[in-house]
Amino acid sequence: MTNELYTGAEILLKSLVEEGVKEIFGYPGGVILTIYEALYNQTDIKHYLVRHEQAAVHAAEGYARVTGKCGVALVTSGPGATNTVTGIANAYYDGYPIVVFTGQVGLNQIGNDAFQEADMVGITRSCCKHNYLVKDVKDLQRIIKEAFHIATTGKPGPVVVDLPKDILTQKTAFNYPKTVKLAGYNPNYKGHPIQIGRALKMLSEAHRPVIISGGGVLTSGGYRELEKIANLLKTPVAHTLMGTGTFPSTNELDLGMLGMHGNFWANYAVSHADVIFALGTRFNDRITGCLQRFARDAHVIHVDIDPCSISKNVKADIPIVGDVKNVLVEMISQFEKSNPNIYPEDKQKWLEQINEWKQKRAVPVSGCKKLSALTVIKTLYEATKDLNPIVCTEVGQHQMWTAQLFKFNEPRKFITSGGLGTMGFGFPAAMGACAAKPDSVVLNIAGDGSIQMNIQELATCVDYGFKVINCIIDNGYLGMVRQWQEKLYHKHYSQTKISHPDFVKLAEAYGALGLRVEHEDEILPAIKKALEAKVPVMIDFVTEECEMVYPWVLAGEPLTKVLLSNDC
Repeated sequence: MTNELYTGAEILLKSLVEEGVKEIFGYPGGVILTIYEALYNQTDIKHYLVRHEQAAVHAAEGYARVTGKCGVALVTSGPGATNTVTGIANAYYDGYPIVVFTGQVGLNQIGNDAFQEADMVGITRSCCKHNYLVKDVKDLQRIIKEAFHIATTGKPGPVVVDLPKDILTQKTAFNYPKTVKLAGYNPNYKGHPIQIGRALKMLSEAHRPVIISGGGVLTSGGYRELEKIANLLKTPVAHTLMGTGTFPSTNELDLGMLGMHGNFWANYAVSHADVIFALGTRFNDRITGCLQRFARDAHVIHVDIDPCSISKNVKADIPIVGDVKNVLVEMISQFEKSNPNIYPEDKQKWLEQINEWKQKRAVPVSGCKKLSALTVIKTLYEATKDLNPIVCTEVGQHQMWTAQLFKFNEPRKFITSGGLGTMGFGFPAAMGACAAKPDSVVLNIAGDGSIQMNIQELATCVDYGFKVINCIIDNGYLGMVRQWQEKLYHKHYSQTKISHPDFVKLAEAYGALGLRVEHEDEILPAIKKALEAKVPVMIDFVTEECEMVYPWVLAGEPLTKVLLSNDC
């Protein structure tokens, strides 16, 4: 232990170094200038200056998603802090580890309506895993240690640390804690072996089993174990939107995505299953449809590290609280010891039935006067698949088409907003991916509405050489909202026709490359030009206005009531 004293600002940076933090995303302001002064004099941490605080948090989450590490954002007080709330909520609902440091007015000013005061502890209480208001500089390093521990353990999520101005200037000794002990916080990583044995027996004896792979499989790193148990048990695997990439699309047992815009056969398989093995999913409404009619004949085995997620929406017959990877490792071990009879002939009939369902597919819209968005995204996939790109999306029709048409054989390659459905997420998340994986091809597939939510981050990309390729599906509408209006609101397109700037000129104004594509034979040359570019790119794909996303299960309907075309 040293007798040297450090300011709170210096202790913050030294603590980040102790946590292995190499990059942070932030935006300065008055009350945190002492931190930026400390940043100026160090070389251990790279700071990326964003153009909006929401983007800092999304970038930190994008960084966390592709690396599995904890992302970090740093912002000032008041509006700087409140601008982070959407990003914090997004990470909370999708379960990714970030620590957000927010500035705060001095301790003696809190509660006095001081300039740029905001109660971040109160504001974020419902949308983060935990939050802190630092009241003593001596507590700062302990709090930071706890924040990273909480963010990265159990079900990951965001932690907020609110930093009063005077805490950052006060001094104390630096002695970073090596361990964390938190009363009442002890995530259970080991599933109960008896429950796992019961689950294995039920799966082995099932006639029509289905595995549902959620985002928890990715978080736990259990994707190889998932493929092994699926192969051992001859059991098909459907994935949620957040589970994309957790099961190889080349495996013959792969059903692809289920849910509102999932594959017809995946929805039918789940609906007719006699046993569902759910891994790391919270069974939200987008994958269950009408809860009362969801898989009514199925026994449900539910594995999740978060006990609150089990039986919250769908009752579990065999609940298993634990880390998905650890549970699967134990199940594989028990299988190899007992070598149970898995009724291979019966399972084969089930797989044959699923193959029959696979013949029913969505019918593309015919007679497009402009480019088909489906054609654009299919071509984009074919042109880039050998480059193993990281694919980010905004939220809307383009998001669902991307999830349907891109195939992933490994995790952490598909980055999208699931639980919160945040327009404006994809572009800054792609920046975070570029910071983490500078040698990777990074695509952001966006709509002409959602790209405008954080379009200012083009400046950040140009400054730091983030070669994000923005592929804008430009149909002149808030497409998914318009789709609902067409089917459910008598074609009353209220406030969904949207204008936008000239994306080519806008890109050029920022110092990026702008391209426009209006004809099918221009798609591939534009993609090739974008891949060769040394700067960020915006490709404006001018597409058909009224193309719809199918399959489509309307809200409140069962998964078996699937619309496959405009004629349904």
